Amino acid sequence: MKCHEDSCENPATSNSTNIRSFEDFWPYYVRAHSRGRTRVLHAIGSVAAVVMLGISFAVSLWFLIAVPLIGYAFAWYAHFFVEGNKPATFGHPFYSLVADYRMLFLMMAGRMDDEVAKYATAATL
Repeated sequence: MKCHEDSCENPATSNSTNIRSFEDFWPYYVRAHSRGRTRVLHAIGSVAAVVMLGISFAVSLWFLIAVPLIGYAFAWYAHFFVEGNKPATFGHPFYSLVADYRMLFLMMAGRMDDEVAKYATAATL
């Protein structure tokens, strides 16, 4: 929840109806992931999901069931208990999945903090 002057805004619910493209979705997604711990938990879940995907092809396809469970467990914990908002997956599942991995790659490149600063500033203007 972000508060500015006299009003409060939940980034996971604000302007979600105006999203018509991934470019519209990205700033909304970044604001919903403003805390570093949220982003780290997402990264852990995203990497663990990819590892589980590899394990399922190497060991048994039954492990495919665990792929989304592992990824979402970390992400949803982060939203409900760290960030205090609703996961973007509920409203925009495909964009959310793409954004999760974009965020992961930006984190690995050391550029995600710049994205957060950019869109946090844009939201307060």
